[in-house]
Amino acid sequence: MKKEMSKTYNPKEVEDQTYTRWQEKGYFKPEVNPDGKPFTIVMPPPNITGQLHMGHAFDGTLQDVLTRYKRMDGYSALWLPGTDHASIATEVKVVDKLRQEEGKTKQEIGREAYLERAWDWALTYKTRITDQLKKLGASCDWSRERFTMDEGCSQAVNEAFVSLYEKGLIYKGSRIINWCTTCKTALSEAEVEYAEQQGHLWHIRYPLTDGDGYLVVATTRPETMLGDSGVAVHPEDERYQHLIGKTVRLPLLNKEIIIVADDYVDMSFGTGVVKMTPAHDPNDYEVGLRHHLEQIRVLNDDGTMNELAEKYAGMDRYDCRKAVVEDLKDLGLLEKIEEHQHNVGECYRCSTTVETMTSEQWFVKMEPLAGPALDAVRNHETDFIPERFNKIYYNWLENIRDWCISRQLWWGHRIPAYYCDDCGEMMVSKEAPESCPKCGCTQLSQDEDVLDTWFSSGLWPFSTLGWPENTEDLKKFYPTTVLVTGYDIIFFWVARMIFMGLFEMGETPFKDVYIHGLVRDSQGRKMSKSLGNGIDPLELIETYSADALRFTIITGNSAGNDIRWQDEKVESSRNFLNKIWNAARFVLMNLDEDIMDKKDQALANLENTDKWILSRMNTIVAEVNHNMTKYELGIAASKIYDFAWNEYCDWYIELVKPRLYGEEEQTKISAQYTLRVVLDTILRLLHPFTPFITEEINGYLPGTTGDIMVAQWPHFNETYVFPEDEKQVEFLMAAIRSIRNIRAEMDVPNSKKTQLFLISNNPKHLTLMADSLHYFQKLASVSTILPITKADIKDNYVSAVVEDLEIYINLDELVDKEKEITRLETEKKKLQQEIDRVTQKLGNKGFTDKAPEKVVESERDKQKKFLETMAKVLERLEYFKK
Repeated sequence: MKKEMSKTYNPKEVEDQTYTRWQEKGYFKPEVNPDGKPFTIVMPPPNITGQLHMGHAFDGTLQDVLTRYKRMDGYSALWLPGTDHASIATEVKVVDKLRQEEGKTKQEIGREAYLERAWDWALTYKTRITDQLKKLGASCDWSRERFTMDEGCSQAVNEAFVSLYEKGLIYKGSRIINWCTTCKTALSEAEVEYAEQQGHLWHIRYPLTDGDGYLVVATTRPETMLGDSGVAVHPEDERYQHLIGKTVRLPLLNKEIIIVADDYVDMSFGTGVVKMTPAHDPNDYEVGLRHHLEQIRVLNDDGTMNELAEKYAGMDRYDCRKAVVEDLKDLGLLEKIEEHQHNVGECYRCSTTVETMTSEQWFVKMEPLAGPALDAVRNHETDFIPERFNKIYYNWLENIRDWCISRQLWWGHRIPAYYCDDCGEMMVSKEAPESCPKCGCTQLSQDEDVLDTWFSSGLWPFSTLGWPENTEDLKKFYPTTVLVTGYDIIFFWVARMIFMGLFEMGETPFKDVYIHGLVRDSQGRKMSKSLGNGIDPLELIETYSADALRFTIITGNSAGNDIRWQDEKVESSRNFLNKIWNAARFVLMNLDEDIMDKKDQALANLENTDKWILSRMNTIVAEVNHNMTKYELGIAASKIYDFAWNEYCDWYIELVKPRLYGEEEQTKISAQYTLRVVLDTILRLLHPFTPFITEEINGYLPGTTGDIMVAQWPHFNETYVFPEDEKQVEFLMAAIRSIRNIRAEMDVPNSKKTQLFLISNNPKHLTLMADSLHYFQKLASVSTILPITKADIKDNYVSAVVEDLEIYINLDELVDKEKEITRLETEKKKLQQEIDRVTQKLGNKGFTDKAPEKVVESERDKQKKFLETMAKVLERLEYFKK
């Protein structure tokens, strides 16, 4: 005999030990199904900058559900975990820690000592994140865990850099880039976030050199005028055509700069004259290249002005702005200042306003890589789910500029470029060269910069499988099956993996990209530290269980859409799991240990209720399989929930209780077998969503020989197709519901039995009702069922209709008229008091104008409910007073 289930489920006693057992048995490895078709997910590697948050919990749950489902379905399922070194983000954290704990800068301790501290940080947070994912139940193959800076991934980075360089797709040059003056590094376009800021538009007069008036330009950054090398007008602008090729005098620096004509200028905006600062604006940079304008960089890396700014040299950029504006006023060259709302670029890590400036950096030439990546999605080599996210992907790649991949940081993959200390010759190599090929010098220095984090992340789907070595894992598991990620990093990461995969491997890195939304708070706001609205998933696991958290995430999810988080939903999930536990406990208390040995006997004597639940189970299995293949995980989970709670627990178990307690052995065996089969199927369907509780219950099932995690996934079974029995039982259920509704409306206690009177032209329905009396006695407090004619109907009969069957109940049997009238009058009086109170409150403008909208809306809801209840009370009073 197996031990009896405890009265209540205790997740704290179950989850950790169950997870350890799974790991010890090697269930997370794809070798569990060595002959199965490969199914591969590479985990979007969490940054080693903190601990698990709701985004990770969301992302991880979706991946685990898919992996567990495929593993049970016989696939050789690999979910490959890992973490990302997160170059800029980690550097910010380590530098802060160094300053706070040691009072030093990274420059003061030197590169080697700094990197030791960065590696300590990385190991600490890698371990923390891994432990937290395990708490969630993540069935990753931890033996294959990777880190973007481990030896193998670093080798892959050097291999990719060199191969791109040798094909002319990586180059070093001076171009306009985004620069963070706080992080003191270049940023790619994707690392700049734009925010609306209230600013000003300064209108400045640039005097014509010939003394014949001036041109007015408008700028949001007056300090950059110190780097102007021209002004531009549209070639078709009749106001200025006669000035093209002439010069103006640049205010403050008193030098001549040329007037050029370019189609870039919008004649209708402002004065139609634009100042050209090629070293500090991407559009000016392009115009400057076309017209050979000088690139004059007037900003230092730290946001101060350099010597080219002359008397403003050394000033902070914003102090310089104030000084420039004051000096222009004094010279009578500031025409006006306007309020101006505009989008300003900010560093995605520290929120410092980004400067655009020319700088010598390493770049990836994007046009040759973007074309094949666009075609891959257009030709459905890779599909986005939902498809609407194609637009973000297309838009970014169609408008992409060359990718700036160098970062002026110490933490990250150092660029594999080397320089001869004697002759300056540059060498790009996977391994450090021993000597200069040009002059033979052995004194070589490696490039100081590191690569953009997203360079190594772009290689993730194949570097994690052993590339550039042609490993067995790479052969079997690449390309991967599906990538699960949020819509906020489609261009950051997804696009880069696709064009890198196509370039290095010759095929896209994944067939499907499942895009999920963000987890938001109950008001729809993005969770953030500044708002203080973040939710710690580990606290939720501690309070409710990992399964309750996972089920809430899934049932609230549909591809591409955000989730509004509410703790009440986790409570609801926990209630559902308790319902399953209690149902399982009841079933197991009423099962014979050898019930599975009586399969043939049970199947030969199934009753209509058994056939109904088996047929419904079969339908749900088919529908869930369809939903899972379409990545409709939320729909699948909701269907399992409805079937398990409503049809199995609330209906079938109640319907078969008399048979379990009765003396008839054969009907008991069929009921027991059906209970066992359906419970087992529910547990298997639920397992990917709620792995811990399903594994625990599975261990108690008679006839179980192994763990549910590696059990066979359910599929449609022709044996369980019973359409006629389904119809019959659905008919009986509708009849029971209608009787229950009548009794509820009349507030009749279950202890009061009633007769049913039936009218129908369908003898099958009358027979079915008569044969099912025991169900009505048990579930609807019915004493007897009698057929009648229309002539037998009395005035005090209440009725319900189910298909072609009319059901009548004698009201006098159920209700004492005088007592009911007294009760209803009392209820009417109480309701009127509540209606008067809430109506008066809502009629008070002081309340409706000043109270929070949520509070006012709550009072309106109360008023509506009170009025609806009053209408029902009045209707029943009228009936009883006839």
